[in-house]
Amino acid sequence: MYLQPQIDFDRISEAIEFIKNNFKSQPSLDEIANHVNMSPSHFQKMFTHWSGISPKKMLQYVTVNYAKSILQTEKATLFNTTFDSGLSSTSRLHDLFVTIEAMTPAEFKNGGASLTISYSFADTNFGKIIIASTYIGICHIAFYEDENVALKNFKLIFTNAQFLKESKPTHQDITLFFNNDFTPTKKIKLHLRGTNFQLKVWQALLTIPSGKLSTYGQLASTIQSPKAARAVGTAIGSNPVAFLIPCHRVIQATGIFGGYMWGPKRKTAIIGWEAAQKNLK
Repeated sequence: MYLQPQIDFDRISEAIEFIKNNFKSQPSLDEIANHVNMSPSHFQKMFTHWSGISPKKMLQYVTVNYAKSILQTEKATLFNTTFDSGLSSTSRLHDLFVTIEAMTPAEFKNGGASLTISYSFADTNFGKIIIASTYIGICHIAFYEDENVALKNFKLIFTNAQFLKESKPTHQDITLFFNNDFTPTKKIKLHLRGTNFQLKVWQALLTIPSGKLSTYGQLASTIQSPKAARAVGTAIGSNPVAFLIPCHRVIQATGIFGGYMWGPKRKTAIIGWEAAQKNLK
């Protein structure tokens, strides 16, 4: 009997436990690999294959989750949170939070009360949208029928933030992207918050080219979770940024376009439009 898969799984499980138990010392790749008696390069490849993320990213997730538990206590400071988490400086804590949580440690602690979000409304080929951004990047795009309902639903997502309505089209590049298949000269930055699984699904959606389609099963395989097609569908349904994160490009394995958060007719129209744009090039 071929037992290598079980042996590999046991090693990865042992490595994850080692990371969870020793994250405060911020172990290096060499140290973690040595704990499971593997070379660093082979361990890196195997760990990423089995878990879907690198050992370094796993260490970051564990560290941030611990820091979050501290920051939620009333007397916690950034200083004691930093060093209790095993980090060498508050700047490292800041960088980790921005990378993993898309917000600073201070913003996390106060529930986003210091976060200013600018928003505006625009017309596109596919209907009216509300679009919003922070200093990090685009955090929300949604199609809507009623402006008041759209704004109310948006504010429910960011309950403690400060909101600033823009009178000028500050998101002009994005609306051009909708209307003319415009590719901005600068990379569009996103400010996303979600579970680790949701973020992996949304990142995978960004790899589907315009004019191409994927299935829920194919997307599940892309994120190395082939049996999680249903969970992938749930994550797609939580997509906070319409069109830019192209959840409309995912269809059922039977070829049926299926549902869409902003209406199946709109999904069909966008898919058809993208296919036409591709043929014109």
